[in-house]
Amino acid sequence: MKCIASIIALMCALAVSGPAAASASEAFEAPAGQVELAPYLQCVPYARERSGVQIFGDAHTWWDQAEGRYRRGSTPRPGAVMAFRSTGSMVLGHVAAVASVVDSRTVLLDHANWSPINGRRGQVERGVKAVDVSPANDWSQVRVWYAPIGALGITAFPVAGFIYPEPAGGGPFGGRRVLARADHAPATDQPPISPAPSRRFASAFASLGEPRAAMPALAHGMTAGPRPRRTVAEPARPRDPITAAIARYGS
Repeated sequence: MKCIASIIALMCALAVSGPAAASASEAFEAPAGQVELAPYLQCVPYARERSGVQIFGDAHTWWDQAEGRYRRGSTPRPGAVMAFRSTGSMVLGHVAAVASVVDSRTVLLDHANWSPINGRRGQVERGVKAVDVSPANDWSQVRVWYAPIGALGITAFPVAGFIYPEPAGGGPFGGRRVLARADHAPATDQPPISPAPSRRFASAFASLGEPRAAMPALAHGMTAGPRPRRTVAEPARPRDPITAAIARYGS
């Protein structure tokens, strides 16, 4: 009886806790048609995906790696990467994609692993504010929105500059396609080409448009009657001398 009671109690417990467990698992599932992001996302792969700038390695190395490969500057543009320098509290640096430019000293960023959200780091933030606080207004220092306080952070982080998703030469990746025009000068040792066909050429094709006369053999075959049957004579067989003597002298 105790065994049966234990089984019944276990089944009741599973019936009660089942929907809760299902709800908890559904909360971590990505919506239909979307790819589920990793539970902890670094800033580097996210910035690379958002901007298209194909640089790998720690964030503080991006600025130097971009030299000679991508255009760099101090002016924010949508799609550019804001490259943060390494600091004591941010040894590996940081990279963020510029989503839009609000004014000369304000931009909106898309980045990952900046603010802890719901107690978890490595989260993605879209369209968060970053303000230029540099004395020279050259975007060398910025303050960035920090979710736990719901405002801009108090720290002014150093910025190396902006990496633009275009090659250092200014043209599109893969090289510029140029269609060359070749101007051919006429050779001096060749006679000029006349637009009118020659007499020999015209005479060779003059009869193409005329109806072709019926062939004599074909016409003869159509008008003549049936051909006589040809009889082949069989060769004479050699005569038997005995048969010839009997036929001559009788019996």
